[in-house]
Parts: sequence; C-alpha cells; structure tokens
Amino acid sequence: MTLLKLNYKRLFASVLSLAIISCTNPWDDRENNGDANLSVNLDEAITNTAEVSQFAELLVETGYDKILAASKTYTVFVPTNEAMNQVDDAILSNPETLKKFVANHIALTAYSSIRTKEQEKIKMLGDKYLIFKGSTTIDDATIVTADHYAANGVFHIINKALTPKLNIWQYIQSQAGLSASSDYLLSLKDFSIYSADITAKAISAERGAGYLSDSLTNSYLKNVYNLNNEKNSYTLFLMQDAGYNAEVTKMKPYLIKTSNVPTIDSTAIYAKYFTLRDLAFSKKYEKNELPSKLTSRFGVEFDVDKTQIVGEPIHLSNGIVYIMKKVDVGLAKRLVTTKIEGENNISYSNGANTNIFYRDNKVSNVFFNDVVTDRISISLNYNAKDLYSTTYKVYWRAINDFRTTALTQSLYFYNKAFGNNTTTDVIMKFDNQVVQPNIYTDVYIGDVTLTNARNIDLISLIAASTISKYSLTLDYLKLVPVLK
Repeated sequence: MTLLKLNYKRLFASVLSLAIISCTNPWDDRENNGDANLSVNLDEAITNTAEVSQFAELLVETGYDKILAASKTYTVFVPTNEAMNQVDDAILSNPETLKKFVANHIALTAYSSIRTKEQEKIKMLGDKYLIFKGSTTIDDATIVTADHYAANGVFHIINKALTPKLNIWQYIQSQAGLSASSDYLLSLKDFSIYSADITAKAISAERGAGYLSDSLTNSYLKNVYNLNNEKNSYTLFLMQDAGYNAEVTKMKPYLIKTSNVPTIDSTAIYAKYFTLRDLAFSKKYEKNELPSKLTSRFGVEFDVDKTQIVGEPIHLSNGIVYIMKKVDVGLAKRLVTTKIEGENNISYSNGANTNIFYRDNKVSNVFFNDVVTDRISISLNYNAKDLYSTTYKVYWRAINDFRTTALTQSLYFYNKAFGNNTTTDVIMKFDNQVVQPNIYTDVYIGDVTLTNARNIDLISLIAASTISKYSLTLDYLKLVPVLK
C-alpha cells in the first residue's frame, strides 16, 4: 500500500510538471532565449525582416513606427510583401483609409500563438475586433510564422492583409438605393417607431454618436439590435425586394395604423418594421452552423431555408449577412401571444400595497410566481405593448389556493393610462368571473377586438365584493391573436 501511494505521488508530480510546462506562455519566458530581436523594439524588429518590408514602410508613413517604438506592449500581425501586393491601391493611396488599414493589424498587449482558448476576439488599434482562432488564424488570414518576439511585444507574419471590413450597419448604408429593406432600415433615423425613440434621438444629437449613443440614432438600432456595435457579433437576413414586399403585404392587415399626416402610410411603415425586426440575431452563424429554425428576441420562430440564400454569405466585421430570395414566416408564428405576468403589475389603485402579496408558488413541482390580494378593495394595473389590429382571445390563470370559497374578479381594457376613466375610455369590460378554488388551468375570459395596432396602457384586474371580501389572484394573462 505504501509503495502504491509513493508511485501515485511520483506520477502526480510528473503530470503536474508536464502541465506547467505545457501551459507556459512563450511571452513570459522570452528572456535569455537567444533571440536578437529581444534587444530591439517592435518597429525595429519588423523593419529588419525583409519579407515584410512593404508593411514596415507603411508603419513609418502612418506614424505607427513611433507607437511601436514606445514602452507599451503590442502584437502586430504583419502581412508578407506578397500579401501587400493584393491590397487595393485605393486603400493605400488615401491617408485616412491607410491609417485605419495599418491600425487593423496592431493590438495592445501580447498575444502568443501558444493559446489555451479555441478562439478569442481581440480589439485592434482601430475600432474593429478580430477573431484569433487557435494558433494559426487571425480573421481570414493564416499565420505563416509565429511568435517573433521583440522587447515590447510580438509579431506574427501572415499570408493575407487584414483590410478592415464594414460592419453590418455600414453594409446596410452601402446598399442605399439598391435594396428596399436597407432603404427602410435607414429611414428609421427620421421616423420613430416608439415615442421613446424621439427622446433617444434628441439625446444622441445632443451628446454625439459613439458606442454609448449610436444605438439611439435609429429606431431599429435602439429597439432590435445595435448593428453598428463592433463589440458584438450578429446575423442578419435581408430579403430581395420581391420576397420582402410579400412579407410586408402579409403583415399589413395586422398593423393598421392611422396617421395625422396624409403623406405618411403608417400601416406600411409598421408592417415593414415588424417584418424586419425578427430577422436579426445576437450571434454570428456561419452557413454550416445555421440551425433549421431560429427564434427572434421577440419570440417569432421561422424555418431557415438555406435554398433561399442568394450567393455567398457576406462576412463583416461584427457578423454576417445572408441575402435571401424570401424568408416565409407563417402568420401563426408572426402573431405571437402576449403574456402578462401577474406579479408584474405596473401600479395598483385603491387600498394599500401591504395587502398585495407576491408569491413563489408551485404546481405539480413546477415553480412560478403570482400575485394575490387579501380582503381589500383594490385593483392591479397592467399594460400591453405591440398589439396587432385583430381580435384577441383573452385567458387568465388565476390560482385560488388560499381560500376555500370562490373569488370574483373582472378585467377592464382602457384607452388611456390613468385618470378618471369614463365609460367612453373603456375598450372592453369583461363580466365578473368566478375563480373557484384550486383551478390550475387557463380560463377563457372573452374576446377583445382592436381596429388599430397599438399599445394598451391600462388593463385593470378588479376585485368584486364577495364573501371573500375583494380578494384577487393572478398568475398571468394571455392575449392570443386571431388570424383574419
């Protein structure tokens, strides 16, 4: 037994030593390795490397030679002379684009090719991020020879120049006049989908665009995804005009809007928005990674039909764009159910909040939250956003497990949020509903029809006077849209 323990300790020590050696970072162990470049800075080391002389000249031309001669630590991905011969002259002859080009090859801090991460997004000195994959690939370039160390960093020689790519929003801007969907997305700089967008755009105009405010300049960037953000990665599907227009037409009956301005077709504007908002995703999906189905952040699911992809995917600095002949999303999936959680009331009317109880509950070992009120005349108030111009079937799950007798409660849908609401402000008043003890299923309350797509700013759950003295209960409301 003692011998086994001793052998185990020796084996463990050997494995540990191997692990330590394997995880060693060459940048940390660069001293005394005999490399003459360790006595010079990065600029000098690159200048002394004949196969990258063209890029070395650009460092001087743009002033980055002085930056790479400073005391900070950098990584430079240096294109070979052969790779530089493939770079568009328009980039090299324009001082502004040239500086961005050179900056896109330099990163702050040292990135060795000996890596524990499968891939890592690293920020270049410009505003772009590149993916360092494994030990041999940076963006779409391959490292020819790696880990040339200097006194203040490391450089890798690559077989392709890292010309800065447009990001997705810049690509959309480049398609102005060429794509109906791109034109519409750009128009949302001037048209505000929501009232909050007006305020956001005013703030952006006041403070100036940037990472914190460029998402405020356009209703799509603000409410869907900020496709101008270089830090994140996205996938966007853009349809050719015929497919796009067909989807918009399909949505128009459910997004009827009236406008006070005769020249503005609000129905078309909102139909386009609700068509395109579900085609952006907060992840980059390469073509071979595309799932058969995708679900947008707004709960709309559609089938990904790869046969509808036109041409090759467009690889951009913060993601990928697929041009599609069409993306056919069924109306049953487009018109998502609105679910309003009982515990998320926006306010209450009458009574005191000490009589409102937000519960952690459990039914059949499934945990959930709900709300109850106890023996007090009170109403709980909710709202619902982005409702379509159609009829909704209204359901609730109201769990009366705290009384042995039935409760009575009703729902009011109002035209305006708060104030002295009159009968003319009521969209729908549902009759009192009896909530029997220990019913755990959805209960159909009735229908409400909306002639215009809209928000409802006030939905009140109101207790009736019964033997249970005004008690209320609600797990959730469901508003289920009906297809026309």
